[in-house]
Amino acid sequence: MTSAPHASAPTSQRRIAFATIIGTTIEWYDFFIYATSAGLVFAQLFFQPAGHEIGLLLSFATVGISFLFRPLGAFLAGHFGDRLGRRAMLVLTLVLMGAATTLVGLLPTYAQIGTAAPVLLLLLRILQGLSAGGEWGGAVLMAVEHAPADRRGRAGSWPQLGVPLGFLLASGVTALMTGVVSPGAEYLAWGWRVPFLLSVVLIVVGFVIRRTVEESPVFAELAERGKRPRVPILEVFTRHWHLVLLAALVFAGNGTLGYMTTGGFLNSYAINVQSLDTTAVLVAAATAAAVWFLSTLVAGFLSDRIGRRSTFLIGFALQAVVVFPVFWLVDTGGLPGLYAALVLISVGLGLTYGPLAAWYSEIFPASIRFSGVSITYAIGAVLGGAFAPMIAQMLLEATGSTTAVSGYLLAASLVGGAATLCLRDRSGIPLGPDHEAEQAAGATVFAARAEASEPAPVR
Repeated sequence: MTSAPHASAPTSQRRIAFATIIGTTIEWYDFFIYATSAGLVFAQLFFQPAGHEIGLLLSFATVGISFLFRPLGAFLAGHFGDRLGRRAMLVLTLVLMGAATTLVGLLPTYAQIGTAAPVLLLLLRILQGLSAGGEWGGAVLMAVEHAPADRRGRAGSWPQLGVPLGFLLASGVTALMTGVVSPGAEYLAWGWRVPFLLSVVLIVVGFVIRRTVEESPVFAELAERGKRPRVPILEVFTRHWHLVLLAALVFAGNGTLGYMTTGGFLNSYAINVQSLDTTAVLVAAATAAAVWFLSTLVAGFLSDRIGRRSTFLIGFALQAVVVFPVFWLVDTGGLPGLYAALVLISVGLGLTYGPLAAWYSEIFPASIRFSGVSITYAIGAVLGGAFAPMIAQMLLEATGSTTAVSGYLLAASLVGGAATLCLRDRSGIPLGPDHEAEQAAGATVFAARAEASEPAPVR
């Protein structure tokens, strides 16, 4: 049994894997380079009159505000992705993200144009949020819908790998700028702009690669049969709102912890509170991204063996265990402690991120799948990652310790684990338009299963 009327040939699947990994890496490099800079220099460059502490809160707030626009990006990309195709949305979101990122690198600072600077910065961050909201759904469906049923977990992990790779690239380029090319005052003066401007080169590469990918076979058959709803998002919320909420809480459990690192909070804490060297912290973050990459890849393969749900539960258990030790390590262990903390976080994150693409793809019907996975992912990002760095900074300033921050992360992991228990594992369910009745029923433990139209695959 395949994920579509027919699975793509191995050569085509390799091309799709390469295209989705490269594309999402570029998208998330753009997204994370902003979050990294927010923790390092934006308080001084764009929010200078507010002072350091309030300026840092405002910088992290701009990271979070962009998440509020992810659902709009998901709505637009989902609507047109279900109507016009997955590939067109992949190209469009990539170009939008790259343009916004490049323009951030060209922005005048507060010292040059006053309050217009943070306003323009926020507007460009909103464009990044719109792009990120639409990017993920298209990338994962291109990967999963082309894959054989028994390899969806590993295929779905391909676009997921772009997130740690994007973070690795963003941390590595920033470390190069702060430590070698433009150390000290030069980084604040001009060096911070270079990582943003590099997006021009990356966007050309990603555009060329994504244009070569074939359309998803599931969408191709939907288009041929005319089985495309006029307003997909309306059907998602009227018939599957409970599924959207539960699946969003699963991702929120991952994102809350994930954005402690990718959102810049832990980097800022290590630099500003523990007085660790900026470049050394960025290198540690890049190392953690490499561990996150490996654990995400392993999780995709593991989910094909033991199921998506079981893999997630193991990951959330690991997250819950490490949320207190990570800050103890940073507080007492110096730079080695930071490395250990980031590695511990990254293992749990990979296990609760790698199987997400396949699981989301398997719980929504074919005709509304782009809208379903996109809006669910976007809502999960808002509930989890959006303001996690800002909330953590507020808790730190209010209590003077990281205990409250760890409690916040523990609560998020427990909520994610509870939501996971409410969803059924649907590994191997047929994804083509012939099986919409089966796809539309039984995704949660509270709903009756539909009768399978074909025997379940042997795994």
